[in-house]
Amino acid sequence: MSGSIAKTKDKLVDVARQLFAKIGVEDTTMNDIAVASQKGRRTLYMYFKSKEEIYRAVVQSELKILNKSLETVVNKNIPADEKLEEFIYIRLESIKDAVLRNGTLRAKFFRDIWRVENVRKNFDLKEIACIRSILNEGIATGLFEIENPESIAVVLHHAFKGLEVPYIRGIMKRFVSNDRQRSNDVVNLLFNGIKKNKNILST
Repeated sequence: MSGSIAKTKDKLVDVARQLFAKIGVEDTTMNDIAVASQKGRRTLYMYFKSKEEIYRAVVQSELKILNKSLETVVNKNIPADEKLEEFIYIRLESIKDAVLRNGTLRAKFFRDIWRVENVRKNFDLKEIACIRSILNEGIATGLFEIENPESIAVVLHHAFKGLEVPYIRGIMKRFVSNDRQRSNDVVNLLFNGIKKNKNILST
């Protein structure tokens, strides 16, 4: 994809995102997007065949931002237990950022991701790979004691995924100040099951 084509497509996605956030997905038309982008209906339909397709592109753009943030954490040169804690916190913060970017969509935005699970599937696989990488690093350095990191990575992924909407609802109720405490609570719960207790003596 050439630079100009990619730039045009990105603009259409960004304009659509802003409209979805302002007036809602259902009330936004393809004509609204064409007019707001100043590209015309013909240009819009060259890139996207339907509103549902451009909506999937909006979701995908949000997931790319989230994935980039998570990969940055995975590549940090810090102990695996600290890395997992930061991974969880950054994930929650990224969701909060997505909510703020998408205005009136709020929790509905992430609930509607289920409409485009085929888009999310690629992100889910990448996230599981990130978690598995952290777990394997923890095993190699003696911080974690896990028999099957592949299975645990999948379980943790679904646990994190299940926290999304409740966490977003918390933001809507102005519980933002407890973000770090919430992530710490999750980490402490996980570590009670996977982090070695070096203080236990053999009997």
